[in-house]
Amino acid sequence: MTVDYPIKKIRSNFPILNKMINKYPLTYLDNAATTQKPDVVIESQAYYYRNECSSAHRSVHSLSTLSTDYMEKTRLYVANFINASKSEEIVFVKGTTDAINLIANSWGRNFINYGDNILISEMEHHSNILPWQILAKEKNIKLNYIPLLYDGSLNLTKLSTLIDHRTRLVSITHMSNVVGIINPLIEIINIVHTKSNAIILIDGAQGIAHQLVDVQKLNCDFYVFSGHKIYAPSGIGIMYGKSELLKKMKPWIVGGGIVKDVSLTQNATFIDSPWKFESGSSNVSGIVALRNAIKYVNSIGIENIFRHETQLMSYTRHMLLKKNLNLMLYNKNNKSSSMIAFNFKLHNSYDIGTLLNQYGIAIRTGHHCAIPLMNHFKVSGMCRASFAMYTNTEDIDRFIDGLIRIQNLFI
Repeated sequence: MTVDYPIKKIRSNFPILNKMINKYPLTYLDNAATTQKPDVVIESQAYYYRNECSSAHRSVHSLSTLSTDYMEKTRLYVANFINASKSEEIVFVKGTTDAINLIANSWGRNFINYGDNILISEMEHHSNILPWQILAKEKNIKLNYIPLLYDGSLNLTKLSTLIDHRTRLVSITHMSNVVGIINPLIEIINIVHTKSNAIILIDGAQGIAHQLVDVQKLNCDFYVFSGHKIYAPSGIGIMYGKSELLKKMKPWIVGGGIVKDVSLTQNATFIDSPWKFESGSSNVSGIVALRNAIKYVNSIGIENIFRHETQLMSYTRHMLLKKNLNLMLYNKNNKSSSMIAFNFKLHNSYDIGTLLNQYGIAIRTGHHCAIPLMNHFKVSGMCRASFAMYTNTEDIDRFIDGLIRIQNLFI
């Protein structure tokens, strides 16, 4: 491991890592589901509720003004984090699922029509499949899928054949939530742009915590992610959208805080983007905590985190091979930086997860909200161990020791 990576200091900032589970030290390897939170995030939410709680964009009193200020400063901070051209391109949402549904129901319903087609891939999370399936059925739109190669990576040789001048949207994940494959986004987007004028949506739920994101360099139209995947609380997320697209889109969820005027006889008129997409009372404490989470990530450096996780992945693969475990590894040849997907060949993933939990080891089991990907590998479920900035070699050693114990039980 890199000697100057401050792993001990980082781990000391995450109080839950001191917890014991079933009399064993917690080995938390379910980070692709949700990350743990550092003290600075936990305390910022508690401080906000103890001292500053109020509704943003509503009143003129001091606390409300402070909440509004927090919201808009965070919007600018997130814009800088992903290199958006302006803060008005950042919309606060509940999470990735919320953002994709917003795009499908606002942009999709108004700008995709009969005869058009949408392109996604077979590796997507259900959140990036179901909104498009529903839209395609309702509007009689063709929905195409980029097929997968044997290892679960995208078969990009098929990409050009799936795009034509009626392709209106390509929605694809930055990083597989199951096997951790990082998709070559720039290559994909360049191919799409040479064949069509399709809008590009990137599901960044998994990628945001592991790779530097530059939405201008990518030249994507939307990039969406959840705060809880990047050390912030649940219930807050980001939808980036190019400003010219956001201006054309209508609000999907309507209510208080987004109108210029409402009458009982005329159509309502709405305020400008991004605020027209943020109806109802905003999750200000989550927004405050999101800014502190991203500040924390920036203090470590996302490229340093990626390098650390990549080294951990190499160590894990080396140790798994060295121990000669009877595993089926689903991503042993790809360039995943932060997760291992596997099965003990004849055993249900739920059983493996339950047994590992007895040793204090937390992993994810089941279909991972990616049943089409499970079908590709002809399994009903997988085990997944996923890393974060605070994962260390001791975690990996305990994980592998747990697998050895389980293998011995099966003999």
